[in-house]
Amino acid sequence: MATGDIDVGGAFYGAIIKLIAAKAPIRAVIGYYGSDDNTWQGYFVKEDSPIKSARDLIGKTVAVNTLGAHLEFVLREYLARGGLSAGEAKQVTLVVVPPVTGEQALRQGQVEVTTLAGVLRDKALERGGIRKLFSDQDLFGNFTGGAYVLREKFIKENPEAARKLVEGVAKAIEWARTSPPEVVRARFERIIAQRRRNEDASSIKYWKSTGVANQGGLITDNELQVWIDWLVKDGVLKPGQIKASALYTNAFNPYRAADAAAK
Repeated sequence: MATGDIDVGGAFYGAIIKLIAAKAPIRAVIGYYGSDDNTWQGYFVKEDSPIKSARDLIGKTVAVNTLGAHLEFVLREYLARGGLSAGEAKQVTLVVVPPVTGEQALRQGQVEVTTLAGVLRDKALERGGIRKLFSDQDLFGNFTGGAYVLREKFIKENPEAARKLVEGVAKAIEWARTSPPEVVRARFERIIAQRRRNEDASSIKYWKSTGVANQGGLITDNELQVWIDWLVKDGVLKPGQIKASALYTNAFNPYRAADAAAK
């Protein structure tokens, strides 16, 4: 995104904040994923694992999809709330494992904890033998976790394209947020059948919600401030270095309040 190799990107809010703080010329334009009662990121152990608390993770290995993003931030918050010192938290080892093989890595003993969400989580739970240690929703409640981003140059040169993109995504999010899950699943199945790409639609039955907390994926200062505060506490940012309002714009979102100032 920052180099112009692609026009649209999506990332965890913490990663977006770090990029913009490093002077990457990008702006968040719409929230696109999150956690709620039905859709969340969980940290799982084997059923008979002795791990039951944050302190039990000292010296253990945790599988995440990538470093420096959502799953690492949530884990580190869990460790901090569990009373671990910075030195103790460093003794918890994170390893990058593709989400599709996370369950296998746990069951084969390659890691002591794995992260699972969506269809991968539900299928793993159906097979049994694992249990949830904690989830991101346990720590933060319902929240939008990340946003689509555009380059500032792209927005300036292609304002109508930026608007159409955000409008389309916002309307799709809001329709999915307000429609019964069975109606959304039926639409997914119809789309997949009509485009004739020989796709496997069996995972659609596991879809439950978007996880997006705000109407149409609107971004708020508060949900970004959580991660700014975390980065300041962790020493990555200086106090007052960056303001939440400088990280995003809702200007293209049709659900923004009529009197909200376009950022």
